[in-house]
Amino acid sequence: MIRPPSRRSLLLGATGALGASVLGGCDRLGEMDWFKHTLKSGEDANLFVHRLLTSDATLAPEYAEADISPWFKPNGTEDPPDKDYKALVRRKFADYRLEVGGLVEKPFKITLADLRKLPARTQITRHDCVEGWSCIGKWTGVPLSELLQRAVLKPNARYVMFHCADTMDQGSALEGGGDGEEEEPQAETSAKGANPNMTKRAVGDEDTRNSGKSEDTAIADEGAPAPVRFYESVDLVDAYHPQTILAYEMNGQTLPVANGAPLRLRLERNLGYKQAKYVMRIEVVESFAGIGEGKGGYWEDQGYAWYAGI
Repeated sequence: MIRPPSRRSLLLGATGALGASVLGGCDRLGEMDWFKHTLKSGEDANLFVHRLLTSDATLAPEYAEADISPWFKPNGTEDPPDKDYKALVRRKFADYRLEVGGLVEKPFKITLADLRKLPARTQITRHDCVEGWSCIGKWTGVPLSELLQRAVLKPNARYVMFHCADTMDQGSALEGGGDGEEEEPQAETSAKGANPNMTKRAVGDEDTRNSGKSEDTAIADEGAPAPVRFYESVDLVDAYHPQTILAYEMNGQTLPVANGAPLRLRLERNLGYKQAKYVMRIEVVESFAGIGEGKGGYWEDQGYAWYAGI
């Protein structure tokens, strides 16, 4: 009995045939704008192939309770020093309001307590960092799709931006730029892009910068340049994926500050640098060309690929 080919083998065969036709001189295909855009870079090819071989709802692997790592490495910023964020922490985020706006019909703000009342999802997944390490954690949070459905996207909506509380004065060569160990900030001798704020600080240590505002609306203190804060983006395919959640619990406990409290993005089919921590505001946009360096995220502005599918 001959088994019918699987969807994956059909797609792989189609991909191979497509490549052969191009190499053979398929002029008509080569003239199509969508195809030229798809092949313009390795990043676009990664996105194209990833989406071709998986459905919009294909899940990342999920694990058992016994697989949970005994310690989930925080990495990156572990304690944002901005004074507004510190004030939220002191009051256990009672004053926190997640803002959802941009290209939506019904913008809104919502408290952490009300977020917890919305339908939730719990998943045990593996976090894969671009630095080469992995951890398995249990996450509970509200699916991003719940918030987007409530906001009602406008027809020209294409991307979802996440604006965060952690100030990134300078970038680092790697996601997070360190393991959180105490270290003295370097001056001119520090590596290009090193971020002195991405290390542990003494409890209560804060500075005068404000958080919760986007880079272009932040008010500079006494003429100082507006701070650059972490931001990230996804397209609508990943935004509506069932495992894309805004997590407020980790391993059955309230999400710790070091791991991104009060909310962190879990984007389970992507590398760790896409998992934005300290989410303060969600903005739906048609293009991210005018945000930051126009590449869709803080690390992307430093040269990382926008699509980090795994």
